Amino acid sequence: MKPRERLIAALERRPLQGRTPHFELVFFLTMEAFGKVHPNHRNYAQWVQMEEKERALHRAEMAELYIATAERYEHSAIFIHTNPDTVEEDMRLLDLIRERSGDEYFIMRHGDATFSIPEGAHMAEFCYRLYDDAQGLKDEAQARVDAAVRRAEALHKHGGLDGFALCADYCFNTGPFLRPEQFAEFITPYLVQLVSAYRELGFYVIKHTDGNIMPIVDQLLAAKPHALHSLDPQGGVDMAEMKRQYGDQVCLIGNVNCGLLDTGSDEEVVESARYALRHGMPGGGYIFSTSNCIYTGMRLARYELMLDVWRREGNYTEA
Repeated sequence: MKPRERLIAALERRPLQGRTPHFELVFFLTMEAFGKVHPNHRNYAQWVQMEEKERALHRAEMAELYIATAERYEHSAIFIHTNPDTVEEDMRLLDLIRERSGDEYFIMRHGDATFSIPEGAHMAEFCYRLYDDAQGLKDEAQARVDAAVRRAEALHKHGGLDGFALCADYCFNTGPFLRPEQFAEFITPYLVQLVSAYRELGFYVIKHTDGNIMPIVDQLLAAKPHALHSLDPQGGVDMAEMKRQYGDQVCLIGNVNCGLLDTGSDEEVVESARYALRHGMPGGGYIFSTSNCIYTGMRLARYELMLDVWRREGNYTEA
């Protein structure tokens, strides 16, 4: 099976032989690993000044960088970040990656349209609107979903994309940014619509959020994503408990503690990776990853240590 096929099998919670799939939503350490700037860190102000020939060179390099990352670190999926973020650039980058790698890798992009934790400067305004402009907030939520679905329809028609990762963060380590009853009013109906529309178009859907999702996990599952990511241990999300309660409903992705990758000991990193594998893998429906991503400032050696554990212990044996 190709990496793409293995990842799809995990998303569909089918049994697997061999190594459990792995990917990261973002691998930002491309400068350290390859001597090249990550596509998401490139300057849009420069892009608008480029002639098309120079843009084409950048697109080709970005496609090669995504593929090189997947090859070196054995990712089953490539999460594209187009810069600038337009549907036309999505299509161009998809074509380049598919031309160079065929159907080797599962390709996804960000596709969330639901409200996430507001930035600090907008937090108070959002809170006021919950009470003073509830219908206006709901109208905005609906418009965002409608726009996302239109973009998905264009990408479906073009071809090459396998799915979406919905990357709106809902939770702090202590719990969701809205009370569960508010979440049910302002988030869940729109998440349900969005996931349903994507699935009807034939896309796979991974719902990402950091933090303590436990007070709203039933609402997340009601939307019927194929998978939940990132199962954040810093938010108290325990892989063993998630597998016990929800492993028959949804694929589980993540749970390797990013905080320990940054500030813990090597032994703590190894144990976190081992715990995620030990409790996530049984019966299938698990994809190995960190509890966030490989972000700027993380030591590459720590990610490689985590992968060493996966290569040794993340293997299904023959029945």
